[in-house]
Amino acid sequence: MARTVRFHELGGPEVLRLEDVEVGAPGPGELLIRVDAIGLNRAEALFRSGTYIEKVKQFPARLGAEAAGVVEVVGAGVTGFEPGQAVSVVPAFSMNAYGVYAERAIVPAAAVVHRPASLDAVGGAAVWMPYLTAYGALVEVSGMRAGDTVVLTAASSSVGLAAIQVAHRVGAVPIATTRTGAKRDALLKAGAAEVIATGEEDVVERVLDLTAGRGAEFVFDAVAGPGVLDLARVVAPGGTLIEYGALSGEVTPYPGFELGMPALNMRTYTALETTTDPERLRRAEAFVTSGLRSGAFAPAVDRVFGLDEIVEAHRYMEAGGQVGKIVVAVDH
Repeated sequence: MARTVRFHELGGPEVLRLEDVEVGAPGPGELLIRVDAIGLNRAEALFRSGTYIEKVKQFPARLGAEAAGVVEVVGAGVTGFEPGQAVSVVPAFSMNAYGVYAERAIVPAAAVVHRPASLDAVGGAAVWMPYLTAYGALVEVSGMRAGDTVVLTAASSSVGLAAIQVAHRVGAVPIATTRTGAKRDALLKAGAAEVIATGEEDVVERVLDLTAGRGAEFVFDAVAGPGVLDLARVVAPGGTLIEYGALSGEVTPYPGFELGMPALNMRTYTALETTTDPERLRRAEAFVTSGLRSGAFAPAVDRVFGLDEIVEAHRYMEAGGQVGKIVVAVDH
């Protein structure tokens, strides 16, 4: 039996329950992991409330796709892993099939990477989703390179902070946006070349001014909704507006026609594009690991909760005040 977070109905953080659940043995292609730390992601709050891109198929339902721990049992046909190895689980599966909000969890081996010795469990639960998302969207898919400018919305999120570092790694210029000036200093310290407070400044005017009227080669947006109209106005000709989240919860228009059909590329992206493709994941793992080794990358952890504080952790995540990753540490 293992303490496991489940929910029996859709709703707010209060629907989460910590229950004793039988874990069982891993099947072919699976690993049983002792979970030491869990990385929280906005997708889990959306899944729990019924507003995610994937709906809950049955109750009780599980949560979680990112964690760090130790391999306990190796399923049939799995190679490259042994009991006792420190690993991280990356988001590469449906939460209708697996969930890592637990003391122990069975996960597909294809969703597991070896954890560098420099990372403890908290760091191992905080680093992969942000960097795989930023690298996958901006470098692997979009081809961001030296000299490019990238505008980052929700820049104080773990993905936003990772994207700042990924931009620096390839020689690009990151411009961070945030709702108020409260996080300006933290974002500048994190490496943003410039910070725009969207509630206090004109985003279009500032970006065009900062780029000598050219605009940004990339806009990496977690918000979506009506704001994409202004974001599209700052995309350089032939540039790309990448939507990797929908924090606004509002309908997202296609801005191309309203803006006179400019040379605008607009696409959606989720980390699954990277994590479910073995070759892309191999390249991404190498990119992130080398960045960690060189010191160019470091997990940004805002706050650590205990597993029995999962409701409070979700409330904190939904409040949106964090700078970096929220992690739940599992006390065995």
